[in-house]
Amino acid sequence: MNQVARLVQSGMWRRINATGLERFELLRMTSDWILRGTIITVAECGPTEARYEVVCDQAWRTKSADIYVRTGTDERSLRIALADGKWHENGKENETIRECVDIDLEWSPSTNTIPVRRLRLAIGQRSGVITAAWVRFPYLTLQPLRQEYERTSERSFRYTSGEGAFAADVAVDGEGLVLDYEGFWQRAVEAPK
Repeated sequence: MNQVARLVQSGMWRRINATGLERFELLRMTSDWILRGTIITVAECGPTEARYEVVCDQAWRTKSADIYVRTGTDERSLRIALADGKWHENGKENETIRECVDIDLEWSPSTNTIPVRRLRLAIGQRSGVITAAWVRFPYLTLQPLRQEYERTSERSFRYTSGEGAFAADVAVDGEGLVLDYEGFWQRAVEAPK
């Protein structure tokens, strides 16, 4: 029997550091959470559309991600799935991301929700270093990315990656979805419930 996904929240983010918008949805199924979105932006290769769907279990552990990018006449897709403790990229095991816990989409603030919800940090608590499978856009390449979260207030986190080479403050709503990702994304629209 197919499960029916229930919409928890939808909305739109706008890029601050470049031209771009993302429409996103957070969906709930009986045993899974789903993050889904469509990004429209201008990349070095011109106007670009990216679509994704990330599936996490009840505890917000990533199970799979399907990503599609279209730039002009070029189209790419990427399927990432965790099976028997091993990550697979388009059906083949990818050992370079073996230690990864989460999926992190370079062009979307949606995947910050995964560690925010999974870690359930107390105010003032740090996650310690976690490694995410970082999906680079527009070419859909994968690489491990070491990162850390610190909860600085009820709805704020300090995000760092690359051994502190990158840092940003991230404000979230009650669902753990980004309201403001310092210097990169801001919530533009939230659909009424």
